[in-house]
Amino acid sequence: MFTRASRLCNVLCLVALCMTLSAGAMANDRASKTVTLSHGSDQKLAETVAHAIRLYSQYDIFDWVEGNVQNGVVTLTGAVREPSRKDDYTRIAQQIPGITEVHNELRVLPLSTFDDQIRWAASQVIYRDPMFAAYAIQANPPIHIIVENGKVTLKGMVATPMEKQLAEMKVRTGVMAFEVNNDLQVEKLG
Repeated sequence: MFTRASRLCNVLCLVALCMTLSAGAMANDRASKTVTLSHGSDQKLAETVAHAIRLYSQYDIFDWVEGNVQNGVVTLTGAVREPSRKDDYTRIAQQIPGITEVHNELRVLPLSTFDDQIRWAASQVIYRDPMFAAYAIQANPPIHIIVENGKVTLKGMVATPMEKQLAEMKVRTGVMAFEVNNDLQVEKLG
């Protein structure tokens, strides 16, 4: 059980953020060998940025940070719960050797007691379920809950399609939200 959870954590950490950080670089790096060398460098930078963000003590299940690296320029996208975190993520990326510039396009979610209550309720219905116990004990649980104006979006990665459906069902039936969008990725199909 713990090896599966460890493997899933490693896969989530590398796949969810690293692939999104390098997607733009991969699309543009097919033009020439010079650019291909840049791709290797950009891929390594993307992995380093992803690792640094995951290690940030304030990174939690209520933030979602994506992005890409192209020629040493990092573009961060996603949503953060607190305004100070937007600047923190920029500083984290800027401190990595090889990063020449950081474009921070992170959205700051509205400060709302109602949204905070939805976040809390959604996290409880998901992570208190025995099906998700292996995820709940991880340092960075893989299911992120983004709430904006009463609308919930689930982001991250789960092991099976059943877990994806169960997470959505738990939030739909156990949380008073206006809307629930399930953007969870499945590690393996079948």
